[in-house]
Amino acid sequence: MAGGSNPPSATNSTSRDDLAAALDRGARSLEIPDDATLLLAVSGGADSMALMHGASRLIETGARHWGVAVAHLDHGLRPDSADDAGFVADAAAALRLACEVRRTDVTALARAEGRSVEDAGREARYRFLAGLASDGALVVTAHTADDAAETVLINLLRGSGLSGVRGIPARRGRIVRPLLGERRGTLRALLDAGGIAYRDDPSNADPGFLRNRVRGELIPLLEELRPGAVDRIGRFARLAADDDALLDAVAAAELARRRDSDGAIDWHDPPAATLGRRVLRLAIGDPAPSAERLEALLDAAEGDRGGVTIQLGGSREASVNGRRIRIG
Repeated sequence: MAGGSNPPSATNSTSRDDLAAALDRGARSLEIPDDATLLLAVSGGADSMALMHGASRLIETGARHWGVAVAHLDHGLRPDSADDAGFVADAAAALRLACEVRRTDVTALARAEGRSVEDAGREARYRFLAGLASDGALVVTAHTADDAAETVLINLLRGSGLSGVRGIPARRGRIVRPLLGERRGTLRALLDAGGIAYRDDPSNADPGFLRNRVRGELIPLLEELRPGAVDRIGRFARLAADDDALLDAVAAAELARRRDSDGAIDWHDPPAATLGRRVLRLAIGDPAPSAERLEALLDAAEGDRGGVTIQLGGSREASVNGRRIRIG
């Protein structure tokens, strides 16, 4: 469904009230302050339009006293991507919300960084949002329960460990996702019932992207086999996140115990492999190294090989000398 914002109507107001209620539930669970400054990431798709209309309605009714602005990054991946940017800007203006639109060449970024277009686009989007958000502002994305389930399944298919099956966190730093408890279909139905316009990105139907096949084929099959599968996957992800947080705390204590005053990590009497991987991932930080590079670092440290340097990706490297590891 495409087009501009529709004039208010009884049906439109009812749908916007329901969208506002969904957003408010998530905001309360995340303890977003009533006077928070929010930067909404809006692509023009159904989920982000639900986010924008829900936030606008909460402000209109006085239920929330947020300061809200909208941000849209045009990835330049389609000839008509500028139409999406114009649509978002017009919709935000109709709701009297400030909107910042910027364009970047994600294909060129992916080529320069040696990454997939999907990964490069995500990184570019979060850099853009972080650069726009004022001090103390929260960046709000419109990820839903379906997005979280898709992420868990994709990471399982990639052979991820526990950290990968945590799904999408509801909060990470200044980024909050108050719609994670909502289903995508429910939000879209509310938009349709209220005649609220949104854009459909044709790339979301491209079977060349793994996420699209998980979304269009795997999840419907799982829901057919076991109704409520998305909700159950979400519950699994939350439990995994709790376990992962505990293991991170254990790893942080182990890293502190092993780190020398000069910053080197003492790897004499190495910990169990599972804990060792987590300690080194924590020491390396973001971006995380590939599993192959991490295993190479572990092998070098535990093999007591001197003068070994392991490339960690980008400009980072680890050196191993006499079971002492330095990350630089």
